[in-house]
Amino acid sequence: MGITKSDQFTDHQNKMANILKALAHPARIAIVEYLLSVDSCICGDIVNELPLAQPTVSQHLKELKNAGIIKGTIEGKGICYCVNDDIITEIMSYFNTINKQLNFKKCC
Repeated sequence: MGITKSDQFTDHQNKMANILKALAHPARIAIVEYLLSVDSCICGDIVNELPLAQPTVSQHLKELKNAGIIKGTIEGKGICYCVNDDIITEIMSYFNTINKQLNFKKCC
């Protein structure tokens, strides 16, 4: 979305658009699913789990982190990642609101 148009939408609409845009790639979905499947923060293992080169995985991690979907903490020489449960709760709330509104409407 162009910078000149985003100011015509609410902060919430812009935030949800940024979050959903960051999730709109199969590699990023795979990263989130992998992080959810493990019990702790993950450092270097993510590259081994995806059929992508390390720089590509790093770019996807950066996009997810910029959107707030994952958190990264520096541990030694690496960064350990985990899913930001606050953002996941916000996404769920957004879709629950949509679902409730759909239940009250009759559509074509």
